[in-house]
Amino acid sequence: MGPEILLRLLAGHESDRGRYRPLLIAERAALEAVRDVVPEAPWDRLVYLPGVVSRESLSPGDDRIPVLDPVGSERRVEPGRPGPADATGALLALDTGIGLAASGLVSALVTCPVSKETIARHALPGFVGHTDFLAHRAGLERYGRDYLMTFLAPDLRVALLSTHLPLRGALDRVTEQAVVEALVCLDHHAPAPASGRRRIAVAGLNPHAGEGGLLGTEDSELVAPAVAEARRRGIDAQGPESPDSLFARARRGEFDWVLALYHDQGLIAVKTAAFGLATNWTLGLPYLRTSVDHGTAYAIAGRGEADAGPLRAVIETTLELLTQRVGRSGESRR
Repeated sequence: MGPEILLRLLAGHESDRGRYRPLLIAERAALEAVRDVVPEAPWDRLVYLPGVVSRESLSPGDDRIPVLDPVGSERRVEPGRPGPADATGALLALDTGIGLAASGLVSALVTCPVSKETIARHALPGFVGHTDFLAHRAGLERYGRDYLMTFLAPDLRVALLSTHLPLRGALDRVTEQAVVEALVCLDHHAPAPASGRRRIAVAGLNPHAGEGGLLGTEDSELVAPAVAEARRRGIDAQGPESPDSLFARARRGEFDWVLALYHDQGLIAVKTAAFGLATNWTLGLPYLRTSVDHGTAYAIAGRGEADAGPLRAVIETTLELLTQRVGRSGESRR
């Protein structure tokens, strides 16, 4: 569905001219495979770069839309039916984007969803998603200490203590050290609100955060000491908080961030509150990387039903994050 999303986004790009200039990293064969289902895309303005990107080729005054094909070969693409070539192309696109972002030629890397299963099966065994792949390429060693998966919704910001793990494995990752490291990472990398301090709430692991030990002792034995240590280090952390009400409290403005202790604890809340409007943001990378909050939706790929709304929401959030960066450091935005 990625090519359809990109093309539908560009079809509505007229009102965004001057705000940013997109550079598409996509196989020409994949884009052409959906030409008939996205006829409204600005096909006449797409210009395929010869393989080398320069600042001149990304000039903001140019009306054309540059496209960089990471593969550069003709092949037949079947939307919704991924195979080895698609997995290879996805990884090449990621590596191309990483190079551009790390070099500063682009201001941010916005990724569309990829099939973890396809990539792991055909190209890179052990691949579990963008986040760890990008972090590894950046030389970051440990999730939670060096980088974090976070989600930004209109009225909710959530960081995850662990990402794509079986629930049993995720529960084993809840240690005092892991919680402290995640709080330090979040406090260091997340933008500070006007007050200057990030109010971070840590979700309890058990119902009612253990109910004083009645419903489990992990919260009192692991989470509470971690929060106390973070506070000792000057971090405005609180918890463990009862997870069944915490996210509603955060949406009302009681906290700036919630640290969820496993993937679905945080993502069910985010996607219930703002599915299609949330932005996946990888904290800790040396460049800004964001993504949509949904998967590949292969079931509707090539049918002309893809909705570019979530990607548009991500770009709006990305522009806001870039503005915050400019405000702090005076960097220019390309």
